[in-house]
Amino acid sequence: MRRPFAHVTEDDDTNIDMTPMLDIVFIMLIFFVVTASFVKETGIDINRPQAKTAITKETANIKIAIDGNDAIWIDRHQVDERSVRPLLERMHMENPQGGLIVQADRRSTNEKLVQVMDAARQAGITSISIAASEK
Repeated sequence: MRRPFAHVTEDDDTNIDMTPMLDIVFIMLIFFVVTASFVKETGIDINRPQAKTAITKETANIKIAIDGNDAIWIDRHQVDERSVRPLLERMHMENPQGGLIVQADRRSTNEKLVQVMDAARQAGITSISIAASEK
């Protein structure tokens, strides 16, 4: 009669198959990348005006900065005012539920702020906020 496992000896190395664990790790990585919310930062420091009623808003995914020289910044790049609307349309198509936060420097002009807000409304963005620091 044959003994089961007779061909296995003490000298044989036993290996553990790591493929299922690696599959799970890669699936989890893909899940976290797909569900992550990527916030586009403006890339410059803004001296925001102060407001007593300033609140933190976490839902906006599009940020635009207007510096003290009225230059417009999106995603760490200075952009021309004519290209603001097409860029906002593209960013709004990527995230239709996202809102817009305009970070205007206290030395920037009101005219540039209104131009950016108008371009955002023309791009279909309805949730527009102006950033301020708390007093």
